[in-house]
Amino acid sequence: MQDFAAFWPALAAGLIVAATHVPLGMQVLARGIVFIDLAVAQMAGLGVVLAGWFGLEPSGAGVQLSALGAALAGAVLFTWTEKRWPEVQEAIIGVVFIVAANAAILLLAANPHGAEHLKDLLTGQILWVTPMQAAWAALASGTVLLLWKKGRRSRVGFYLLFACAVTVSVQLVGMYLVFASLVVPALATLRLAQWRLVAGLVLCAGSYAAGLALSVLTDLPAGPLIVCMLGAAGLLAFTLSSRAAA
Repeated sequence: MQDFAAFWPALAAGLIVAATHVPLGMQVLARGIVFIDLAVAQMAGLGVVLAGWFGLEPSGAGVQLSALGAALAGAVLFTWTEKRWPEVQEAIIGVVFIVAANAAILLLAANPHGAEHLKDLLTGQILWVTPMQAAWAALASGTVLLLWKKGRRSRVGFYLLFACAVTVSVQLVGMYLVFASLVVPALATLRLAQWRLVAGLVLCAGSYAAGLALSVLTDLPAGPLIVCMLGAAGLLAFTLSSRAAA
């Protein structure tokens, strides 16, 4: 059984991700570009892989800059394509995701620990988050939220802030949880006329807490457990809200 001491930094990381990703996910759903989170997260992940390929320290500033630079490059690309070819924006997002994913696989192919690194990129290592990592993530996410209030209506502002938020979260919780944290609360609360943001935050935070607790008690991987908790809670919330609206 894992030590419960790991629970609290991991829960803090989950709450930080929820604070930015629930409102961002609602914007993503409203814009009809659901898979942008996977594409931008994969770009950030590719930046991490590239940094490792060049021998940079995993926890160093170079890796963070590489991840952020790759994610911002994706954001700039999507800003331009949405303006130039809005009718095929979702298809372009899908193409960028699959190319970036396979580029990462190729870069990891010669690495003896490549499979492990790829797994960490997808499912994350949330139970290994340190208090210092959580503190830096909180600072970065707080800055994103402050800027979000001013720049969310701008196409450029939306994509750039989205890239910054995803860069922080993908290194904390992995790509699968990034996607689930963005899409599930937004979809689950879609039919709510009031308190939608609050409901989404409660659903996301509760799922992180339940998944982490189960992981500590059962020694099962935390990331997949949280994703499953989010899926179950989201389905229940969507069903109940749909019945109430009928």
